[in-house]
Amino acid sequence: MKTRLRKSVAAYIALLAVVSMMQPARAVAAASDLETVLTGSRGRIEKLDYRVTGRLTRVEADGKRTNYKLIARAHWFPDGLRVLCEISGPGSDKTTLLLHMDVSGHVTIETMLPGAKAASVLPYEHWGDSLVGTDFSYEDMVESQFFWKHQELLAPEKYGTRDCFVLKSGSGTQDRSSYDSITSWVDRKIMYPVHVVKTPHGAGAQKDFVYYGLRQVAGDWAATRVEAKQTGKPGSSIMEIERGSGKANLARKDFEIGPASAAPVKANKSR
Repeated sequence: MKTRLRKSVAAYIALLAVVSMMQPARAVAAASDLETVLTGSRGRIEKLDYRVTGRLTRVEADGKRTNYKLIARAHWFPDGLRVLCEISGPGSDKTTLLLHMDVSGHVTIETMLPGAKAASVLPYEHWGDSLVGTDFSYEDMVESQFFWKHQELLAPEKYGTRDCFVLKSGSGTQDRSSYDSITSWVDRKIMYPVHVVKTPHGAGAQKDFVYYGLRQVAGDWAATRVEAKQTGKPGSSIMEIERGSGKANLARKDFEIGPASAAPVKANKSR
């Protein structure tokens, strides 16, 4: 009996030793995967240089659609990313916004709203406001979450047929955001998000984004259509790119907010 007990204890100790040796290996693998998804996602954003035109559409539960014209451009400069968006629609003047994200993910937003004669900095408490009545907010026009300090890699999952890294980004005190956390399903092969869930601070509605029409533009992956839905709110909103250029060679003068910022987009149609 004692011999059996000693053998059982020895086997248990051996098992613990094996498990303890496996834990560091798993931790190293997880850290490596986290570095892979962050490097890939940040690298993609740091190469942005595009002009696009398209539509921003609010789709009601009964199928009624309200379409807005969208003109946007983006470029990564040495001091970070600049994104300029101009939105105009039925019965409304143009809304212009300029977003600047520095290399640490810190964002500032300037807007020129209908009726305004000059641009002004958008107060932080309004970053989560609806953009021209759609499910997209001002802050949704830039992917700052990949640059936040707090990053956690969850268990990998499939989204549809795609094998994905699942990255949960949490906003800290140094990350100004209307969101508490953003979870991104990033395709392992192309390092592009196919699904994103954003959880706001407080009691706000969770938002769900799905990316469609993924294709390569000048060697870089991009989505031609993004659909946004809010939990508990009927209908959805769609951002659709109709044409654009992935290598626009933009300069700082292309990001002057105001009347002089409008410029025609010379590009090929999206396929």
